[in-house]
Amino acid sequence: MIHTLILLSPVYIALFWMIAFQTNKKNQSVPAKFLNIFMLIAVICFLGQYVFFAPHHDIFPYWEPFLAYFGSLAFPVYYIYFRLLTVDDKFSLKKHAKFLVVPLLIATVYTVGILLTPFEQYKAWLYNESLFPDSPDIQFLVVMRKIVKLTFMVLLVITYFLNKGLLKKYAYKAEQYYSDLQDGKNNNARIMNSLLVFISLSSLIAHIVGRKLLLPSETIQDIIWIIFAGSIYGIGYMGFTQKPINPTFEPAIVIEEATDKENADLNFSQEILLKKLLNAFEQEKIYLNSQLNINDIVLLIGTNRTYISNIINQKYNQNFCSFVNGYRLSELERILTANPYSNNKILSEQSGFGSFNSMKRAIESRTGQSMTEWKNNILTKNTVVG
Repeated sequence: MIHTLILLSPVYIALFWMIAFQTNKKNQSVPAKFLNIFMLIAVICFLGQYVFFAPHHDIFPYWEPFLAYFGSLAFPVYYIYFRLLTVDDKFSLKKHAKFLVVPLLIATVYTVGILLTPFEQYKAWLYNESLFPDSPDIQFLVVMRKIVKLTFMVLLVITYFLNKGLLKKYAYKAEQYYSDLQDGKNNNARIMNSLLVFISLSSLIAHIVGRKLLLPSETIQDIIWIIFAGSIYGIGYMGFTQKPINPTFEPAIVIEEATDKENADLNFSQEILLKKLLNAFEQEKIYLNSQLNINDIVLLIGTNRTYISNIINQKYNQNFCSFVNGYRLSELERILTANPYSNNKILSEQSGFGSFNSMKRAIESRTGQSMTEWKNNILTKNTVVG
């Protein structure tokens, strides 16, 4: 019973995240929705592995082609997810089909080989690859399975380094949209990319060991499947909280189309927009919202992201993140001066950072000082002045 639950645990976890992504109203970004496809692939693949190791000999032969197709798609789909996080605005077959063609072609050739092989031979071969060594059909399946395994390894390496390159190239753009250094950065995405390697290496070990050697050992199966379950949970959790790194496709685009005409009709100048921007920060203290992003400013002022970014860059030589956190640090200094014994959690929440780590990083980025050094300097300065 416990062994069965362990074999099914990755399936349950992937299903859980599919439901979570569908019902989450706070994160309806394109990448988050697309990650559902990866979770669906995980459900099909791990359910197929359960059918094999349960074992259900009569069912698995029909499942093997599905494993070939969906297993080959896992890495390309994961790469497309990272593209949606960083550079692409939406999924498009025209744009992304090229990443799917090769693995689908290999899976199709393997499936054709299965269909051309006498069913009883194929069924027996699945659980003992040493059978029927003289059969041309089985020989073909042996070659194709090796190609499938090789493709798996190659796609793993390619996907990891392509994802890493995307994160490195586009991570800096996050600060143009998000005011929270922690959420705006790509920490979760980096961990997700590493988890891909972790789960893939476990799969690779399983491939190298082989189904024939894994089948008799429930202990080895349990260890590997616990790793699978933990990795799938980690990918789901990180994807659930990861914001798009370059969210050029978010809802404010619609607002841009509506407000550009308004700006032209009223002949808004940069100075008027700047006045509205400063009023939002200095009077309404919008920076106290720890989840603030540039789209919130767009909604409040009635312009578009390009104008907001240009004004901040031209007038203050800063990006959006740095501009917002400058106000938060001023608020933090005021609170610290009035209440020098406030703990870090209260200070971060009341000044708009939302977390101690975000506050600490902002201080280090802005001043080059540690949190402790900065606080001591502020308190010392106020003592001298007093």
